[in-house]
Amino acid sequence: MRLGIVAIALPTFDVAFATANAEAAVAELVRAGHHIVGTPEPIMDSGAMGNAIDGLSQSPIDGLVILQATFSSASLAIQAAGADVPVVLWAFPEERTGRRLRLNSFCGINLAGFALTNLDRPYRWIYRSPTDPRAAEEIPSLITSGPAPPAIAPVADFEAFSPAARRSAVAVRDRLRATTVGRVGDHPDGFQPCSYDAAVLRDQLGVRVDERPLPELFARAEGATASDVSSIRVDAAASLVGIDDVDQVALDRSLRLKAGLQSLVDEGHWAGVATRCWPEAFTEFGGAVCTPMAMLTEAHTPGSCEADVYGNITGLILQWLADQPSFVADLVHLDAADDTGVFWHCGLAPVSMAGPDAPARATIHSNRRKPLLNEFPLKPGRITLARVSRSRHRHRLVIGGAEMLAEPLAFNGTAGVARFDRPVDDVMATVLDEGLEHHYGIVYADVRDELRALASLLDWPVVEL
Repeated sequence: MRLGIVAIALPTFDVAFATANAEAAVAELVRAGHHIVGTPEPIMDSGAMGNAIDGLSQSPIDGLVILQATFSSASLAIQAAGADVPVVLWAFPEERTGRRLRLNSFCGINLAGFALTNLDRPYRWIYRSPTDPRAAEEIPSLITSGPAPPAIAPVADFEAFSPAARRSAVAVRDRLRATTVGRVGDHPDGFQPCSYDAAVLRDQLGVRVDERPLPELFARAEGATASDVSSIRVDAAASLVGIDDVDQVALDRSLRLKAGLQSLVDEGHWAGVATRCWPEAFTEFGGAVCTPMAMLTEAHTPGSCEADVYGNITGLILQWLADQPSFVADLVHLDAADDTGVFWHCGLAPVSMAGPDAPARATIHSNRRKPLLNEFPLKPGRITLARVSRSRHRHRLVIGGAEMLAEPLAFNGTAGVARFDRPVDDVMATVLDEGLEHHYGIVYADVRDELRALASLLDWPVVEL
């Protein structure tokens, strides 16, 4: 089979490791007898992708394999998928080292999958090691078989739920109608799950969004008093080990971001806040907004990164149902051998989710190298997963159950190893075949029936993870 190849990467990840993986994947395809058009050299910008696609157009190909060498926005995958051939997204697992997430490849195809699905661009996917011969064997059938059919679920009968679940659903619906959340800054380019339409959101949920520009946050942070910053530092030091060991100048910038966010929350009476956290918080202001948002979340004002408004609303719903803080995270790794998956974000989880045997520590961002972030493995216990989803052009509620396990930290930041109620391969297939969003809400409680009742009340189908 004649296969076009493009590899996608970001320079803030481990590009050398990513390149080695892409080269190994292409070598495996060649060994399997495929004719390769293109190179495994990672592409990091639209100009290079345009050149690559122009080169591919010079030769006939049966399909295009997009190697997600590292995480990236969906922009390059969308550009590549403009080619009029079947597309396969290939993500690479990486070892759970407890250190830096070097690739975050699965999250990359998760993000790309949502964008392509909502563009009505069919694709198939593979999540295998670059040297796994099964990948080369599977690609021909994926290219010729077409996309997986959508999961079509009817809206459940509201009266079929217990009185308690119905009461909870009505209470959440009514609370949403009286809710305002803040959005600070625009979502990053290529992060389509973080976009929203204010009129549609009001129609579906009644939630209002108060939009503020990122420079307003920075101005408020800059104007924070020494007393404000000192008080926030005391609060952070009370829950994090090692706050004196990080860069103190950058730490001050991060603490100021907490003061700025808090002033916006208080002034706007926001129930939650979705913030454009990178790259500008690091590159323009000089500190991380991760621990500041985690501190807000701990105080029952959920903070969400990447200006993800729907993720923030998901966190609010889970918090209200469980009466405890929630955490919006990426699904970054799945392992069929032990039937587990890893939920992770840079350092955003509230400290109440820290495991009992590993204290929450102050740390720096793994790619941007600035504080202040939380670091700890998530505590063991029963969790509910959820997402207010807009995949396949309609609102649905994604719901799942899992057990967070007592495992060492999988990747630095805040991360937890979970065993889903369904086989991990089924979970992965649902996420990618349905083109779901890359952010998932987590709370330590079983509130699945309440969520299902809420979906019924809203006339939304449910996607079961």
